Amino acid sequence: MAEFVHLHVHTEYSLLDGATRLDKVFKACLDKNMSAIAITDHGNMFGSLYFAEGAKKAGVQGIVGCELYACDDYTKQERGYDHIVLLCKNKKGYKNLIKLNSIAFVDGLYYKPRIDYKLLSEHTEGLVCLSGCL
Repeated sequence: MAEFVHLHVHTEYSLLDGATRLDKVFKACLDKNMSAIAITDHGNMFGSLYFAEGAKKAGVQGIVGCELYACDDYTKQERGYDHIVLLCKNKKGYKNLIKLNSIAFVDGLYYKPRIDYKLLSEHTEGLVCLSGCL
């Protein structure tokens, strides 16, 4: 059977959405012989450090990511957004994801921390983009 890797996991740091505790995530990885897993909490990266430390300790490849809220123009106070999942491929991707997430909170916060597709296009290096929730 081919190896399976979860690329869209919400942890306890995914506010009002995640229930999985990081220690249980890594235990499940080891129990299921999964060599890697991604963290993609909604709109924040609060658990990234704990995730990276836990993955290293468990001997599992941790893939840092985030499920962001993308809209047409993050500077406008309009509701309506899409969910997109961004995963870091490397250090540059991590820096770009931090930048996008910071802008989402500082400049794009309107009910949710948002970015737009123009901003995303300026910070794509080192990132993999997946579709989010329906």
